[in-house]
Amino acid sequence: MKRVVMFSGGAASWYAARRVADEHGIDDMTLLFTDTSMEDDDLYRFLDEAAANIGVPVTVLKDGRDVWDVFFDERFLGNTMVDPCSRVLKREPAKKWITENCDPADTVIYFGMDWTEGHRMARLRPFWEPYQVEAPLMKPPLLMREQVLSKISEAGIEMPRLYRMNFPHNNCGGFCVKTGQGHFKQLLEMMPERYAYHEQREQEFREFIGKDVGILIDRRGGETKRMTMREFRERLQANQQDTLFDLDDFGGCNCWVPESEPTGDDK
Repeated sequence: MKRVVMFSGGAASWYAARRVADEHGIDDMTLLFTDTSMEDDDLYRFLDEAAANIGVPVTVLKDGRDVWDVFFDERFLGNTMVDPCSRVLKREPAKKWITENCDPADTVIYFGMDWTEGHRMARLRPFWEPYQVEAPLMKPPLLMREQVLSKISEAGIEMPRLYRMNFPHNNCGGFCVKTGQGHFKQLLEMMPERYAYHEQREQEFREFIGKDVGILIDRRGGETKRMTMREFRERLQANQQDTLFDLDDFGGCNCWVPESEPTGDDK
């Protein structure tokens, strides 16, 4: 059997690969990494150490564009519901590589989703048909996120920098359009220069598309409308946190789960 692990650079995908290797060995095992060209530098260090722990080299798929390049090319700003960045840079190239290199009859694809994410696996499975997909962390022993993180240190691997800064994931350099306001607050506080870069890129996209679009969602007053990173930052800096809806919402990058795609562009 060919065993392909979606190796994202996160703790869960590494530990999923560790379980697969421990149960089935590493013959015909592939660690598949889809590079968004916007990763934190320390992710690559972790990726190498994590792969060495498994004993399998990383297979890298890289489009060459980053997340913002995709937004401009697709003329659509990603958000919590629609993620052209994940589709173009992760799901489509991974599926293309697997289709060209693996027979559904003797291939299993593994994801790092845990026992709390059954709803995501349910949405993911149809996208990968007719391939068999599994999530090793959904099987006993069931671990909490903190326990999975502890496995990194137990294996003698240095914790990824973003985890040490209390980010919930180690992808896209701490930026993700599918996360919540709490995550963006974390990015602003821990990496203000990186936040400023994405804020500027969002403004450039708004000028490019000529529409009042934004990554975040403002739910104040019972209405739902888009909110820009600049508006969000200015409210935080004005100490207006009580006017924000969900500073405790960190969401999840959730790149492997196909969401609804835009029905038209933002022209």
